[in-house]
Amino acid sequence: MTTVPPTTMVPDSAEEAVEGLPPGFGPGLMGHIAFGIAVAFTLFQLWTAAYGTLPSQVVRAMHVGFLLLLGFGLIGNLVAKTVWSRIFFWTLAVLGFLTGIYNWVFYADLLKRSSFLTPLDLVAGSVVVVLVFEAARRLMGLPLAIISGIFLAYCFFGQYMPGPFVHRGYDFAQIVEHFGFGTEGIYGTPVYVSSAYIFIFVVFAAFLERAGMIRLFNDFALGMVGGWRGGPAQVCTLSSALMGTISGSGIANVVASGQFTIPLMKRFGFRSAFAGGVEATSSMGGQIMPPIMGAVAFIMAETLDVPYSTIVIAALIPAMLYFATCFWVVHLEAGKAGLRGMSKAELPNPWHAVRDHWPLVLPLAALVYLLFAGYTPIFAGTMGLALVVVLILGTPLAAAIGPRVFRYVFWIALGLASAAFLRFGVNLLMIVIAALVLACVFVNGGRETLLIVRDSLAEEPAMRCRSALPALSSASSSAR
Repeated sequence: MTTVPPTTMVPDSAEEAVEGLPPGFGPGLMGHIAFGIAVAFTLFQLWTAAYGTLPSQVVRAMHVGFLLLLGFGLIGNLVAKTVWSRIFFWTLAVLGFLTGIYNWVFYADLLKRSSFLTPLDLVAGSVVVVLVFEAARRLMGLPLAIISGIFLAYCFFGQYMPGPFVHRGYDFAQIVEHFGFGTEGIYGTPVYVSSAYIFIFVVFAAFLERAGMIRLFNDFALGMVGGWRGGPAQVCTLSSALMGTISGSGIANVVASGQFTIPLMKRFGFRSAFAGGVEATSSMGGQIMPPIMGAVAFIMAETLDVPYSTIVIAALIPAMLYFATCFWVVHLEAGKAGLRGMSKAELPNPWHAVRDHWPLVLPLAALVYLLFAGYTPIFAGTMGLALVVVLILGTPLAAAIGPRVFRYVFWIALGLASAAFLRFGVNLLMIVIAALVLACVFVNGGRETLLIVRDSLAEEPAMRCRSALPALSSASSSAR
């Protein structure tokens, strides 16, 4: 059995300090616990996406419960200075998670007593509202919490407002039920989209990054546009556009490609401010770059009640225009500064990069096919993620096979077994993955591969806690 490394730190993108929390999960036993919670969070989301046996309300409540558990736990591990403060934050974490459990255990009862909540229901609903606001304050500071609090206060005191701002008034139980239990408050559309779509797609991107997709994108971009005027900045733009195809998060794109492109731009003469601006601007374009776009695209699909594939098609031309503008501005700035492209001798062959890493494109191609074949984004994302896992786990096994022809036979057989899920269902794909995990235990390099998979499972919840929790308070405050 493998053990969590002592530092319990996830490298690369999960390790960047985002939205007020230091990187990592914390030292010692509590760091191990937080890491385990992150893995459990991801496994829960993957289970609900693959089998979908839980009601949507329960999935949303557990999603928020896990976020609060991990979010306050990370605050306790990484920010708290004393033992008592750590105990305090972990107590809040457990309380937050229990609100999700409460919605799960009493789901049917809560439906039956809608509009007639018991005192215990009101306590649970009040706790989740308070904890979401406190988490937002801790992670994003006072401004967001104050603005959201003003809108929440309007629900309580709006009947005393003058003129067009007045409303009929709502009692405490109505407000708590709306925000703490309904699907229009904290558990509204943003949380539904996060729990159903965004989580799966970002985990998909995290696994692709660990499999070597970033290197493929960087090498391909270097070879294609590195020799143009202002080559390093053009590389940054193209690399970010390619990253945008697998990740709709601007922050994740900056973290993934910026550590390579920003030093490269500065080394070739670009001003630091301009280098950072190019990286930030081009990375933010990933939110509108198909096929995996930002959260707003999924919210648009839900709000407009149109297939996600329709949103993808509509975004193609805007995305092309956006990145074309980035290329042109870089071209103009490089000309003004007299910056030439990189010499061809130091540039890799882009097609050699594709030749060496082309299997990484297959899960992305499968995801696109499933989206446009009429399957739901949840199904397409889950199956795409499973195929990435199959690819990662199969690599050390293929390396252990001697003759090349046998490796081809192995990959063909593995591909056919994986593709059979379209006919025989997700259970077959789960059996294939379980068999690969078991085989990796006994081959050279297999255990290291399992550690990569484990760390990738923990990466997405850490990013969610650093970025998703603040959105909950703003979403809940705008529900009215």
